[in-house]
Amino acid sequence: MNISFNIKELLRIGTGSRTEKAKKNIIVLFVIHFFNFLALMALVPLTIRYLGENQYGIWLTLSSVFMWLGNLDFGIGNGLRNKLAESFAREDYQSAKKYLSTAYAVFAIGIFGSLLIYLVIHPFINWVFILNAGIFDVKSLNNFVLIVFVLFTFQFLLRLLTSLINADQKPALNGFITLCINLSTIIIVYLLYLFSKSSLYIYGIAISIIPFTVLLIASFILFRGRYKQISPSIKYIDLKSSRSLVSLGMQFFIIQISALVVFATDNLIITHLYDPSQVTIYNIAHKYFFFITLIFNVFLSPFWSAFTDAFVKNDFQWIKQVVKRLVQIWTLLSSITIVMIFASDFIYKIWIRESIVVPFSLSVAMGIFMIISNWNNIFAFFINGVGKIRLQFYFSIFAAVINIPLSIYLAKGLNMGITGVITATIICIGFASIWAPIQYKKIISGTAKGIWNK
Repeated sequence: MNISFNIKELLRIGTGSRTEKAKKNIIVLFVIHFFNFLALMALVPLTIRYLGENQYGIWLTLSSVFMWLGNLDFGIGNGLRNKLAESFAREDYQSAKKYLSTAYAVFAIGIFGSLLIYLVIHPFINWVFILNAGIFDVKSLNNFVLIVFVLFTFQFLLRLLTSLINADQKPALNGFITLCINLSTIIIVYLLYLFSKSSLYIYGIAISIIPFTVLLIASFILFRGRYKQISPSIKYIDLKSSRSLVSLGMQFFIIQISALVVFATDNLIITHLYDPSQVTIYNIAHKYFFFITLIFNVFLSPFWSAFTDAFVKNDFQWIKQVVKRLVQIWTLLSSITIVMIFASDFIYKIWIRESIVVPFSLSVAMGIFMIISNWNNIFAFFINGVGKIRLQFYFSIFAAVINIPLSIYLAKGLNMGITGVITATIICIGFASIWAPIQYKKIISGTAKGIWNK
């Protein structure tokens, strides 16, 4: 495949308002994600200097647990995104307001229910054991986790705003919100580094407040401005419409849980097989190669809801054109990833400037993981956008079942160390790189039958 193409050629994906929205978002996202990447890169060494390698590893493990919870929205976020995109395609803003109001109500009930359940079981949880954090006493660490959990639950509810923004095909706006969160986090951590003694508790609470505050301000501005017409209202809560949200959403929910087992348990596995400092090493490699995913998401982000819009309007030629361009972009970025693998040792020394050694085998595996993950996402965005997720539903359960035992076997049984953990993830997602393109071709050609079309 010829990869000697430029950005202008890559953006040549037809004409029309849908295409123009995508192009504008891609251009703006390039700028925003560039600064987001710089912010993430600056935050890692700054946080290590403030917390130290061990405490930072503990925080990474804890935050990954809350990341699971942040994605466990009962599939309502993705279900809402698809329903809103369909409503926008038909210019049915009355239905959009109903879906949005109902989603906030249902999700709020789920959030507060989860909070009550956690308050009941909280006294019986030993977070020192879960996080392998022997440097802390159980009572103080448990109280800290409780505070952070409360802040995260309210943040989860506010994050439904991002589903609305994505359905409106404005992912650049979500990118800007993320940039505000990242820049605010850097400022706070830098101030802590200058004026505070190293404290996981102060750090965790401070940076947990930031996303909640930014999302609250963004919600206030947008629901009084651009989205005033469909802003949530108690009068528009319709539990009947919640059935369609939850029906599609529950499949997304199981997929989310399974994905979290595959992608988000790595930190917990590593901290228990080894120690929290190894989590820091693992995440340094992940953040380095995440640059490729960040860039790829610039191109990919506008198209989930755009695929929904095109599918509703039977614009299959546009879909095929977009997927072709995305594959070309993936090819180019995969080539860059290979270069990054061989340059990794040199970059780590410049970036971290600490006595932290990242095994080259881990860099190779992490690079391969990003390449396969980006390939899968091309077709996942289409499949999710058109709601044909039954096959993905079954496969995700299979991947979740084998991931943890496979990770432990490769890491300990075959003595691969932390490289074995990401290798297990590569194996789990490798199957999807085969069946997902097949399902895409069947759907787009009108030959999908049975499970391929559900």
